[in-house]
Amino acid sequence: MNLPAANRKKVLLSDLGLFYAAAIWGSTFFIVKDVLSDVDPVVMVGYRFLLAGAVMLVYLLATGRSLFIGAGRAFFLSIILFLLYIPQTVGLKYTTASNSGFITGLFVFFTPLFLRWIFKKKPTLMEWVGSAISVAGLLVLTGGLHELNFGDALTLIAALTYALHVLYSDKYIKAGVDPYVISAQQFLFVGFFSILTGWLLDLPFAVTTAKAGWVILFLALGPTLSAFVIQMLAQRITTPVKVTLIFALEPVFAALFAWTIGGENFETHRALGGLLIVIALVVSGIRTPRFLSRRINQ
Repeated sequence: MNLPAANRKKVLLSDLGLFYAAAIWGSTFFIVKDVLSDVDPVVMVGYRFLLAGAVMLVYLLATGRSLFIGAGRAFFLSIILFLLYIPQTVGLKYTTASNSGFITGLFVFFTPLFLRWIFKKKPTLMEWVGSAISVAGLLVLTGGLHELNFGDALTLIAALTYALHVLYSDKYIKAGVDPYVISAQQFLFVGFFSILTGWLLDLPFAVTTAKAGWVILFLALGPTLSAFVIQMLAQRITTPVKVTLIFALEPVFAALFAWTIGGENFETHRALGGLLIVIALVVSGIRTPRFLSRRINQ
């Protein structure tokens, strides 16, 4: 059955928004890499989320929304988000970028698993197939695992929490939570948790260059504020598996930015991995053949 034109337009806009989020997250790799010597990574996470939360707070006040509605759900989501960003950031100190990229990308595989085990919902066969192709694409794109170490274990936490964040966001948004309110709450909670962690670990809070300050501002307004709000808005009408498959394009966009703006050499295997991830997204949207659907449900 074909969707009405209005619904098709909403789906298209949500998909474009998710592509934007994946692209802007992918752009951060080489940008952040240049300033990690100028600001502590954990503190940088705190600054970017607090700044994004402050901007959202002004918006909530201007539109007459309450910051405290549904704060319990946002608190739970922010713990998951905190456990995504901090282990991934710290893990990069102990593992390679390729290992980190591949392990984090495994959230594409964990999402349908958690959807089935925790939320008791069955992903379609083609969503399973799409997830498997996407993991294969990530393997080709990043080169897979070269060795296992402490950083890999930390990064695996990020992959697990990435999947959980998408799924619980989906649950809360489809239950009618205001996406702007819950976004603001998450930003402020994660920012507070990160600054508290920096204080407890006696980390340096200084931003030693103007360049690092501008990067933090960009991270706050682009990859944090706009991308996460768009994710929340898109999840009102998009399945969580589709969200993760689009987000799996993040390392693809990272490679594209590295080849263009970053000046890195073009690598054929990375392009092939990106193509597989795109194919996975297309496959996931194909309706499961009837004879297979009947066999699976028997």
